[in-house]
Amino acid sequence: MRGMKKWLLMAALIGAVTLFCGCKREYANGEVVVFNWGEYIDEAVIKMFEEEYDIEVVYDEFTENEDMYPIINIGEVNYDVVCPSDYMISRMIQENLLAELNYDNIPNIKNIDPEYLKSAEDFDPGNKYAVPYCWGTVGILYNKTMVDGEITSWSSIFDEKYSQNILMIDSVRDGMGIALKYLGYSMNTAEKSQLEEAKQLLIKQRPLVQGYFVDEVRNKMIGEEAALGVIYSGEAIYTQRENANLVYVVPEEGSNVWIDGWVIPKNAKNKENAEKWINFMCREDIALMNFEEITYSTPNKAARELIEDEAIRNSTIAFPPEETLNRCEAFRYLGTAVEELYMEMWNEMKATKN
Repeated sequence: MRGMKKWLLMAALIGAVTLFCGCKREYANGEVVVFNWGEYIDEAVIKMFEEEYDIEVVYDEFTENEDMYPIINIGEVNYDVVCPSDYMISRMIQENLLAELNYDNIPNIKNIDPEYLKSAEDFDPGNKYAVPYCWGTVGILYNKTMVDGEITSWSSIFDEKYSQNILMIDSVRDGMGIALKYLGYSMNTAEKSQLEEAKQLLIKQRPLVQGYFVDEVRNKMIGEEAALGVIYSGEAIYTQRENANLVYVVPEEGSNVWIDGWVIPKNAKNKENAEKWINFMCREDIALMNFEEITYSTPNKAARELIEDEAIRNSTIAFPPEETLNRCEAFRYLGTAVEELYMEMWNEMKATKN
């Protein structure tokens, strides 16, 4: 998820790409190889980690969980620390791809709000494998000068009056999940008939859609190139800094609430360095820097207390109230066969000609 910049992922199968090229420095304590979402960290934090620990950070980015997973599964690149989403962490645990964490090396776990650790147990029982990094929701970002009144429902992105003014998210679980929620079904359904109904709804929507995007939604909405866009909450906070006409809403039918977390692949070559990285990310000043840069909600209670801007600290986008979260649903890993069915139906929809 999360404001993603596309990289040529095949390069990851050849070798990790160093973020800061041309650096001749020798690092006394080796390296840590990180695989994270695009534009999902304050780059100054990476340099700070290198300087404080004398460890080189080799840093790659991915666009979707489904892009990241096969690279970790194949294991041709030995990433030391990765940041998947909840349902993908569950899959990786079930498939024995992750190493258990040694919390003696992660004392800053004390800064993570216990509520998020409790939520993480839904996909990581006992918090053995993952430490929450960021969280958020999926919703609609709309331009109040380009729509008729307040937007409250997913119905707006299926409304013909906004034809070619709709930006749809290019993500199988999110895209299918939105259609399922609008139809009154669970985002985690395994019922083929319900998935077929969702696919048909998305096929009907397709002629109305200007394009299927992830990272591009942010800039297109800032530039007023569309009236409505499906977006992650962290991106919505950023857009509102740039364009006061933009409003974010979690639709009344409900949506997805997600947690991304740091995990260590079982084939990691630098596990202790990876745990140093995770501990560093949990430090309150570092978590605050990342929050202020990427604008995704932090589960770090100590960092939240350091947010100086009261409006941001109490933002209902960054930190939505219980009434919003109660109508949201976390994705679960549904098993290989069902996940493949989701992908098959999404691809069939995308292949349909307008």
